[in-house]
Amino acid sequence: MPNPGTIHGVLLSDTFDLKTFYSLDLTGRADDVRLYNPDEVTDPEAIRFAVCWLPGQHAFAAYPNLEMAMSVGAGVDDLLGHPGLGKDAAICRVRDPYQADLMAGYAVHEVLHVERDFGTYQGHKAGETWDPLPLRPPHHRKVAVLGHGSMGAAVTKALAALGFSVTVACRRSPSDPVEGVTYRTGDEAITQAATGAETVVNVLPLTPQTHGILDKVLFDKLVPGAWLVQIGRGEHLNVDDFVAALDSGQLSGASLDVFAEEPLPPGHAFWRDPRLRITPHIASDTTPHVVSEQALQSARELLAGKPLTFAVDRDQGY
Repeated sequence: MPNPGTIHGVLLSDTFDLKTFYSLDLTGRADDVRLYNPDEVTDPEAIRFAVCWLPGQHAFAAYPNLEMAMSVGAGVDDLLGHPGLGKDAAICRVRDPYQADLMAGYAVHEVLHVERDFGTYQGHKAGETWDPLPLRPPHHRKVAVLGHGSMGAAVTKALAALGFSVTVACRRSPSDPVEGVTYRTGDEAITQAATGAETVVNVLPLTPQTHGILDKVLFDKLVPGAWLVQIGRGEHLNVDDFVAALDSGQLSGASLDVFAEEPLPPGHAFWRDPRLRITPHIASDTTPHVVSEQALQSARELLAGKPLTFAVDRDQGY
């Protein structure tokens, strides 16, 4: 396997066929980069990088010379917190220019679903009932967007374009703010953005500071009967506080796309709760050709000893 002009990597996922789905069979495409499924590796010590999606607890143990782990998704929390990944290993993530647009489309769809009462109309159809509901201007709905990375910025722009009143919680004021959007920064940004909102859209990264951020304190800042669109990370949600907010009416419902345990187990109470709209982590995803090209680029940068374009800051978590 070893060749000084070639770099070798392994595909690590307990739940997904990465090679097939993301077109990561590089045979015939790249003479200098080789990617293997674990059962194809003949020399574990030659493996210098891994392309991953939810790697198992012992996934990295067989590869003592691993220098880089790359997530096929935008989030890297499963790598940052992985007990088997050495602190000296670089962590990279795919940065798909189309992913933010996909996320924005999901968020807009869910906000419109609630604002225009489409769930009610679905019930009317079942009963063959023709009963138009009153409309109001979009700016009457205050939407809080939590997070302003590439995903949050795209969500903000899309909601503002439809006329919703948008307030954003972000780490710093954007260099290109959207006209009409309010931006909150500082330690109280999330609380300030949520205060008085009818809808909160969570697109925060998962860090120690944001773990469990969707809790009673935040829910109590919303108007009674508010709606949550949860497209960040499952660990953002304090489940006990969330259920209590639903039962008290502080939340009328939620769109949940991410969960602390995925897949959401059969028999989980969320499946049967009519107040919840559930999707299987599909608000956005990386596209196969982008994953393939950026994995190849990262491997070549590692081989050449160059800075890794798609590396994340371990301290910041993104």
